[in-house]
Amino acid sequence: MTVTFGAVFVTMLVIMDPIGNVPIFLSVTRRLSPKQRSRSALLAVVTAALVIAGFAVGGRQVLGFLDVSVPALQGAGGLLLLLVALQLLTSDDDDAEASPIDHVAVAMVPLGTPLLAGPGAIVAAIVFVQNSSTARERWSIAGALAVGADVVGGALAAVVALDLRRRDLALARHTGDGRAWVAVGRALLGGLARDRRRELAGRHLQVVDEPA
Repeated sequence: MTVTFGAVFVTMLVIMDPIGNVPIFLSVTRRLSPKQRSRSALLAVVTAALVIAGFAVGGRQVLGFLDVSVPALQGAGGLLLLLVALQLLTSDDDDAEASPIDHVAVAMVPLGTPLLAGPGAIVAAIVFVQNSSTARERWSIAGALAVGADVVGGALAAVVALDLRRRDLALARHTGDGRAWVAVGRALLGGLARDRRRELAGRHLQVVDEPA
């Protein structure tokens, strides 16, 4: 089986599913500041890339040393994802608001792994490396993983930017945009100035028209 760049890239992109993980990312990082959210997105992508690269290089040896089969790894990863989903569904917003959140821990678990670097992505990386027979194919795998991580990071960065824009628009609706208020103020001052000039011009004409 020939391993190509396109096959690795498409497979990893579909398995990691950056668009499908956007709602989970927004839910997990909803109490973080914009700066912390940006850092969490970057750290999650780096964590996922390191986990996938590590398993791609030595995953088969590690699993063999621990006597863990690939189906067992997939089942354990699926259970971990199920626990994360149940935690998101049953979390209490009041308790969550009271407790602080560590953006580094959240970025690594569950965002970096198992959401992005889940059992499917890990097993796919192991299989691709196992099926590769030449240095060119291994470089294709490395390049596809790097480009895939860049695409996932770009997707999360776009989500962060769009969410910040949405917050700015919501704040502008409540407090008003500063530039809009400046424009309104200038218009009001300009109208008052025109009325004042008309009033002075009218008084001047009255004075001129009065008989001596």
